[in-house]
Amino acid sequence: MNYTYLTTEALAERIHYDVQTIRDRLKDSVLIEGKHYFRPFGGRKILYIWETIERDMRQPQLEIDSSLINSGPAASPQPATEKANRAASVEVAFIPMAGGGICNG
Repeated sequence: MNYTYLTTEALAERIHYDVQTIRDRLKDSVLIEGKHYFRPFGGRKILYIWETIERDMRQPQLEIDSSLINSGPAASPQPATEKANRAASVEVAFIPMAGGGICNG
């Protein structure tokens, strides 16, 4: 398969984001090294893989495993120890952000 490799500037033009936003907010949180971008020959330059980014941009950002939703104090039997009781009461909370990322809170 042929891939389209983009610099940060070229990617910014395609997705209508500021270059600095890509570098500061998206890289390493939404755009993952080895999946969405790579450093050719181990250097400092970054090339983004357009086909992978385009595919992932269209996917829902938040895909929660149903086991995480159903786990918790109401869905599980009473824990035997205090440590297990604290672990069972932990809830998973994700807050979608305007920039397309998520906040774990």
